[in-house]
Amino acid sequence: MKVLVVEDEHKIANSIKKGLEQERFIVDIAYDGESGLDLALGENYDVIILDRMLPILSGDEILNKLRNKNIHTPVLILTAKGQTNDKVELLNSGADDYLTKPFAFLELVARINSLGRRPRKAQKSELKVRDLTLNTQSFEVNRGDSPIELSNKEFTLLEYLMKHPQKILKKEQIIMQVWNYESDIMPNSVEVYIKHLRDKIDKPFKNDPPLIHTVRGFGYKIA
Repeated sequence: MKVLVVEDEHKIANSIKKGLEQERFIVDIAYDGESGLDLALGENYDVIILDRMLPILSGDEILNKLRNKNIHTPVLILTAKGQTNDKVELLNSGADDYLTKPFAFLELVARINSLGRRPRKAQKSELKVRDLTLNTQSFEVNRGDSPIELSNKEFTLLEYLMKHPQKILKKEQIIMQVWNYESDIMPNSVEVYIKHLRDKIDKPFKNDPPLIHTVRGFGYKIA
């Protein structure tokens, strides 16, 4: 299970990370709200642990932005406030669960596991960028009226790009999401598969603008 921890107190954040990794979770950390929101928008997590009081952006602001973008990743809020009104406010604003500080680590693990087992809210099955469509249930890809055949890895890469239109995705982000630390990944695998996609969704459509773009020194985007 992959977990994002957004907590500005470094000692607490690092302690949570160390403990969860011992429980065999994959853990990313952000120490401020802005970095936490960037990770939450750019990566796929099973659970997000979100401190309520954060610099730059508060936990409430992050939660609101995620829900407004139709991102329904389960969110567990860490809060110093334990009053009933505060808890009701958190749940009504889109949080899935909360823990009041200080908390027992074993309870945190139990709540993460519980959230990870919950069925996700329905997501749109069709992704669309201009005239390119990808259906995540039927695995069909079309540009206009033309069907496009993709391998499993090509499909996964294109799906990741299309879930983040206009956003520059770094090579490291793509490797983490598409290859998931596979031991046999080659250093140029991203470039090779980006070329495969271009050969199938851009080159055959010479009268249409290309959709996949290289942003030199940064990464790739679909737009």
